[in-house]
Amino acid sequence: MLRALDPTLDGAGVWLVVPCYKVKAHILAVIAKTPAWVDGIVCVDDACPEHSGDFIEASNTDKRVVVVRLAENQGVGGATMAGYREAIARGGQVLVKVDGDDQMDLGYIAHLVAPILLGEADYAKGNRFTSISHLATMPTVRVLGNAALSFAAKLSTGYWNIFDPTNGYTAIEAQVARMAIEKRVARRFFFETDLLYHLGTLRAVVRDVPMPARYGHEVSNIRISAIVGPFALKHIKNFFQRTLGQYFVRDFSAASLELVFGVLLILFGVGYGLHYVSVPHDRPASAGVVMAAALPIILGAQLLMQAVNFDVLNVPSRPIHPYLRTIARMEAEERAK
Repeated sequence: MLRALDPTLDGAGVWLVVPCYKVKAHILAVIAKTPAWVDGIVCVDDACPEHSGDFIEASNTDKRVVVVRLAENQGVGGATMAGYREAIARGGQVLVKVDGDDQMDLGYIAHLVAPILLGEADYAKGNRFTSISHLATMPTVRVLGNAALSFAAKLSTGYWNIFDPTNGYTAIEAQVARMAIEKRVARRFFFETDLLYHLGTLRAVVRDVPMPARYGHEVSNIRISAIVGPFALKHIKNFFQRTLGQYFVRDFSAASLELVFGVLLILFGVGYGLHYVSVPHDRPASAGVVMAAALPIILGAQLLMQAVNFDVLNVPSRPIHPYLRTIARMEAEERAK
């Protein structure tokens, strides 16, 4: 249905941002498949050894294409942020990020931008896990790995309503992107998940968009063994930063109390039990001793589960970009006086 409505998106200010690093064999196909209603295409040469920028300028005939060159390789995150800046400077209102390896079906661009244009979301991303048929072409290792990363991302970002956090097929509203650019978002392969974390600090609304996975003959630049450890550490760091900021700095709620007392009760129960077993006794522990250790742990675990339930229900639900656009318009009018 959305594909039939594509022509109505003319002039909507949709821009494509394409990080380019070792994708020379595929980038022209990506450009050729971009719908006609997309206003512009920013191709970011991320210090590519294949000189993608020169190749695009020499071979491309699409007048919508703008090439941005980075002096040093900044990773997919740095390249995407540079593309965002360029698209915003040229009047982009909704910025769609796609990879340059032709894995992503550009027919789904309308599906991604629709929630933003309708005022229902600030950021939309692909989700390849909404249908068994969508997973048919995805390697089993990737399925399991993405499932584990998705759960870790729910904990670290607070977006319990989304899945497939590493999906790089995304769309973001320009005013929200402008704020995200100012954040210290990871520049390398943790970019998509770290961006979700920072969007959570802004209380931006994120929407999943179902789409199938596509795999061709491209060579991945990611070595799984090299990112598992760093990813885990970054998730842990973001989780503690989010918890501290959301429940003890920017707000203090029932969940804050549940977290504090839940942790204290569990520590007391575990500490009491360990202390008791560390001292020799002539007889087995009495029921009272067992309960003195077990009951705080049980109560603490229940309080922590209540805090998690509160966190799940606390997912942002009101888009922030209408407010940001209003502020930007008022500031522009003030400067024009």
